[in-house]
Amino acid sequence: MKKLLLALAVTSVLAACGKKEEAAPEAPAAPASAPAAAPAPEVGPLKVAIDPTYEPFTFKSADGQPTGFDVDIANALCEQIKRKCEFVEQVWDSMIPGLNAKKYDVIISSMSATDERKKEIDFTDKYYQTPSRIVLKKGTKFTDLASLKGKKIGVLKGSTQEKYAMDNLKPVGVVVNSYEAQDQVYLDIKSGRLDGTVADFLEVTGGFLSKPEGAKYEFVGPVLSDVKYFAGAAVALRQGEDKLKGELNEAIKTIRSNGTYKTLNDKYFAKYNIDVYGE
Repeated sequence: MKKLLLALAVTSVLAACGKKEEAAPEAPAAPASAPAAAPAPEVGPLKVAIDPTYEPFTFKSADGQPTGFDVDIANALCEQIKRKCEFVEQVWDSMIPGLNAKKYDVIISSMSATDERKKEIDFTDKYYQTPSRIVLKKGTKFTDLASLKGKKIGVLKGSTQEKYAMDNLKPVGVVVNSYEAQDQVYLDIKSGRLDGTVADFLEVTGGFLSKPEGAKYEFVGPVLSDVKYFAGAAVALRQGEDKLKGELNEAIKTIRSNGTYKTLNDKYFAKYNIDVYGE
């Protein structure tokens, strides 16, 4: 019996030793690493055209830097779209040709978005809307536009005020002289070469009437708000720039809603108790 059990044990051991060991399954190969995403192209500065002769909207500080409501709005919009504003000074009546020649990306300089201009360029939503006024010496008798016959009026060349004056004042006998810059108009009023001007209500108030040289002048006639001429100031850009236009429209909405716009409005216009955005 012992011999039988011993034989069985030996047979079991030999069987176990003769069993072939199965190979462990291979681990799955690691997936090839995905190629690194290409870095997003760096977006350059936004080149912004301004005419720095239009206080308090666009003018130069004592150290020669561009400043004013338009400039601050431009910087606020650039912050929203994560680009840096680079300001390019431009004579007003060359603004649109310079834009279409790609000398800059946008115009943020109180340009009204009129239907006539929309034939050449595109505009965002407005960022402010204020009326214009006729300014003449205090005591000037006014009954209607024809009563201004013989007066010499200075206007900014290429502006909506020039268009208004040419269409409405010149036909009734007003002499209309166009200037490269609005501050030149004020110099000629001061020297006596002009009787007055047609200008944006807030610009002429801040840039002329509130100063000593404007003390003898006042608004004459009705508020000028015909949308044919005074459609609201917007950011001007080339036609077809739909992506940039969309970004800027969103930026305008954002600064209106987050308090930035009110801060800038109050910085320049709190004394007039007005929201220059308009209706």
